Parts: sequence; C-alpha cells; structure tokens
Amino acid sequence: MAEVGQGEVVYTTKTLIWNSVLNWFGFLLQIFIQIPLVTTQLLSFIGIHYPALSSSASTSFKPLPAVELPIIHSSTPDADDADEDVHLHHIEKLTLVLDLDETLICAYETSSLPAAVRNQATEAGLSWFEFECMSSDKEIDGKSKVNQVTVFERPGLNEFLKQASEFADLVLFTAGLEGYARPLVDRIDNEKLFCHRLYRPSTTSTQYREHVKDLSSLSKDLRRIVIVDNNPFSFLLQPLNGIPCVPFSAGQPPDQQLLEVLLPLLKHLSIQKDVRPVLHERFHMPEWFQKHGIPASVWTQN
Repeated sequence: MAEVGQGEVVYTTKTLIWNSVLNWFGFLLQIFIQIPLVTTQLLSFIGIHYPALSSSASTSFKPLPAVELPIIHSSTPDADDADEDVHLHHIEKLTLVLDLDETLICAYETSSLPAAVRNQATEAGLSWFEFECMSSDKEIDGKSKVNQVTVFERPGLNEFLKQASEFADLVLFTAGLEGYARPLVDRIDNEKLFCHRLYRPSTTSTQYREHVKDLSSLSKDLRRIVIVDNNPFSFLLQPLNGIPCVPFSAGQPPDQQLLEVLLPLLKHLSIQKDVRPVLHERFHMPEWFQKHGIPASVWTQN
C-alpha cells in the first residue's frame, strides 16, 4: 500500500508539471493569434480604410499602407525652441494644393447611385447634397447635357478647410472639368477659403500619365508647397512634395483621415523651412515611382 501511495504522489506531480507546460504553451499560442487582430485594430485607429466602392473618378492605384501621424516628442523648452518660435513669426504660409474627387469628396451620377450606398452613407452620418452640372456630352439639339450629381463630403471637411487655411494658402487642383467642379466647390467652400482653383486644362500630359499636376506652375520655390491627392501619379513631377491619401468613397466606413491624420501632418509641415526632407522620409515617393517604372529623370528635370 505504501508503494502504491508513493507512486500516486509521483504521478500527480508529473501531471501538474505537464499541465503547467500546456498552460504556458496555450498562453503563448493565444498571444500569436492576437497579433493580426491587434495589427488590424491599429490600422483602423490611424484611419486606414479601403473603400468598398470607388467612384467613377477612381484609378487602378492601390493606396500606400498608411498616412501616419507625425511623431511629436515632448521636451522642456530650450534655446532651440525659442529660435523656432521666432522663425514661426517670420515664416510664410504653406501652399497646400488639394485634390477634389476621392480626396475631399466623392461624387456619383444620381441616376446610377445604388440605393444601398446612399442609405449606408446616410446611416453613417455623411453629409451629402445634389446639384446640377454641365456635361461635356451634347443633347440632340446641340445643347450641353445637364447631369444630376450626388456628392458626399468626407467627414470633417469643413473643419479641415477652416483649420488648414489658418497656416496655409489653399489651392484646389482637380483633373475634373470646370463645368462639373466649379459649382461643386462653390457648395463645399462657402467661406471662400480657396485662394485659387485649377481645373483639367491646367494639368499636364506626360509619356507616363495624363492629367499630371505640375506644381511649378504655382511656384518655382518648392520648399513650401504640398499636394494631397489620392492618386500619387498626379504629382509624379514633384514626388517629394506629395502626400498620398487613402481614397474616400460613400461605400466605405466613415474615416477620420482629414482631421486625425492629414491635419496633424500638415501642421507639422507648416513649421518646416523645407517640406521635402520630411515627406521623403515618411513616404519615399521617388523610390515608389521608380518601382512603378517612372525614372528619376522625369522629376529631376523639373
């Protein structure tokens, strides 16, 4: 009986040790399983949403992984901070060039807009309106065709334009036709915050892409000019000045790109003497263009 009792004690001890090993293994396995979920939640937190439905103005471009928030280090004010404060009083406003379709808004021909998309956007709280615009198509009698268009505003649009105008001169640069874009911008810019508007005739055609937005037409000094566009090929002539943003469409979950992602980055750029080193370090756009078959000679000559 004594031997049996001793054997039972040994068996129980081994079982406890083995159960502990299994528990640790299970704990580690749960950690590895949670890694993709945490990564997904992080991407969602910084505003990474891929559209479920693209508007008619979309391209085949797949957006870069992220437009990250600038890293801001808190520190005790020192002499360098004082010098920076003096610099801010004398620095000129940033020139901020903004795309229209899929960057600030998304637009659909009303007759072809699925009811499900409209309902989803309305339930999500998106602001939208309808307006009439002149089409490049002609009626049988030769008159320009009038299109009914439904426009959805990107969340935070009005506040974004208002805050951005405090430290930047806003320029609207769209590849859309003026007959469509002008009345649309009149609606979203009722405070007249855009100091300049450019439409399709102001774009440039290259051997690689049409409707390229050449920033040199706005300024010969590229140190203090930034363009935000959901299609990076729009700024292939000045890749060091571009911010590629995630496309916006009514069929995707509401995002906070304008206020929580782009605005902090633009404020950070507004205090730089030259925006290009910061943007190059963040997005590496010249390298991205080279991977897509566009040689450096395209932008180094501009």
